[in-house]
Amino acid sequence: MDLIHQLIDFILHLDAHLFTLIMDYGNWIYLILFLIVFVETGLVVMPLLPGDSLLFAAGTFCAGVVHNGQTAELSLWIVLPLLCSAAFIGDNLNYYIGKNIGLKVMQWKIRGRQIVKQSYIDKTQAFYDKHGPKTIILARYVPIVRTFAPFVAGVGEMKYLKYIRYSIIGGITWVFALTLLGFFFGNLPIVQRNFETVIFGIIGLSLLPMLIEFIRAKIKSQRQ
Repeated sequence: MDLIHQLIDFILHLDAHLFTLIMDYGNWIYLILFLIVFVETGLVVMPLLPGDSLLFAAGTFCAGVVHNGQTAELSLWIVLPLLCSAAFIGDNLNYYIGKNIGLKVMQWKIRGRQIVKQSYIDKTQAFYDKHGPKTIILARYVPIVRTFAPFVAGVGEMKYLKYIRYSIIGGITWVFALTLLGFFFGNLPIVQRNFETVIFGIIGLSLLPMLIEFIRAKIKSQRQ
């Protein structure tokens, strides 16, 4: 439970945590950001890391954040290609895992509980059934689904050339959209004063497609 509380605290106070990390670790922060995005997209057992909100916060720091007379700043020209690379490499690792050992991974358990929840796989598969290969792009904007989409593509043996095309488009648009959103709007006074609310909003918007799909499925089942 402590780990979950720490994760929630990290997500909701990304601005404060990133400021501290930048001041304490300097250029090593780029490696930390790379690893977070890579792990969220590349390891099917880590779907709850803060992808969307992290990109927004990173973009905010690319514009520079001043606190108590100190300025914490990241380079936009490093962050954009670095995190695109993290998303691309993570996606490809996830696809490889799904294609080569996907069925075995789904059997892994800790204390009798499956590491990879079948419900997550089912939701991702339903997303695929509705949207087809473009799921690789759309899933980028949906937490949990974005972690499992490459894995399911690998398990389903989607042709790699088709997969990689959608993976590149999805990764680049996701990183650029959210990072630049933070870069241009993250330092507005109203955003700075309500950063936690903004993070909630980003999480809520990213979960909206899943909520809509859930409601539509409920309505459809009631009509049958």
